Amino acid sequence: MGPRTGVFRGGVRHELLSVLPCVFLGVVAVVEGVASAQDLHAIAGTHEPSTAEDLLRRARQARDARRWAEAEAAYEAALKAADAAWTTDAERAEIAAELGLCELALGSYRDAADHLAQSLRHRGALRSLLAERAEEGLLKAESRVVTLYLGVSPPDAEVFVDGKALGRRAPTYELFLEPGQHTVRARLDGHSEAVGAFDGQAGKASSLTLKLLRAPERAAPGAAGAGPVRPAAPSPPPAARRALPLTELRIGGAALATAAVAAGTVFLLRAHVIDDDAAEREVALRRQGWTPTTCWWPNAPSACVEIRDDVAERDLFATLGNVALSTGAVFGIATAGSFLAEKWIFDETPVRGRVQVVPSTTGTQAGFVLQGVW
Repeated sequence: MGPRTGVFRGGVRHELLSVLPCVFLGVVAVVEGVASAQDLHAIAGTHEPSTAEDLLRRARQARDARRWAEAEAAYEAALKAADAAWTTDAERAEIAAELGLCELALGSYRDAADHLAQSLRHRGALRSLLAERAEEGLLKAESRVVTLYLGVSPPDAEVFVDGKALGRRAPTYELFLEPGQHTVRARLDGHSEAVGAFDGQAGKASSLTLKLLRAPERAAPGAAGAGPVRPAAPSPPPAARRALPLTELRIGGAALATAAVAAGTVFLLRAHVIDDDAAEREVALRRQGWTPTTCWWPNAPSACVEIRDDVAERDLFATLGNVALSTGAVFGIATAGSFLAEKWIFDETPVRGRVQVVPSTTGTQAGFVLQGVW
């Protein structure tokens, strides 16, 4: 038994020595395969979603623990990662909403309003509860900042607010600024620079329109074939050429048109509200057994008198609204036509050095912006 046991142990030792190199090579191959697979994933760019998910997980944990500064930093990093990755509008809107709510909790009202408004542009993609929280948060943030509706023409002009470039070019902007004095500047090659200033108050909205005029082309000095330059005859003063105060008439026409349109809108809204109330009352009365001929009976209920009064009031407001809108349209057309009439009647181009009447329309208001020096 002794010699046989020694042979067995020696055989086992020999077999282990022969197997160990194979095991080592197998481990190396597995490690290299895993490393190659990770490199392929990194090259394919699939690491970004996992980064965004990790940031969102950390942001939600910090938010639930009410660590607002940590949650804000994580949500902001997640939003940047989502913009760089292939994510949907719904995902980016949800991150922007959560980021805005964290900024609101920290008292960063301007940044909160910016991100909450960004998320609500895709309100249909948000969960109903998150959308309601975002709307409430935006109202609270807007009460602490200035909302500026800015229009720029041409739309490809570069815009600066208080010396800082916006970084994007668009025909209209919705900006949130701190209360106080602000200066907006727009510039574009081949155009004169446009500048506007305003004093913003917290909780109030302001509108501003910047129109860049094309710069006049200058003739090259010493151009070939150019004759001697003769001084131009002095032009007569404006008072000698124009008897009608067109500038004052245009300002008054624009003001009347704006006031008439605003009044007509209010009247029509009032008529619409009365009509909705009457429709709801009609549904309720029909459930009680009323028919369309109930008010024709000699002993008609007293509610019929109220119904007739509502109908008369609705028709009155609707008529006033239509008349006001028509009047505003007439004044608006007349004001716009005065620019053409000036050229036809006086055979000259309109004066643009003093006052400009520029239409201004935003998501919440419409009217005219008067620019110039009085």
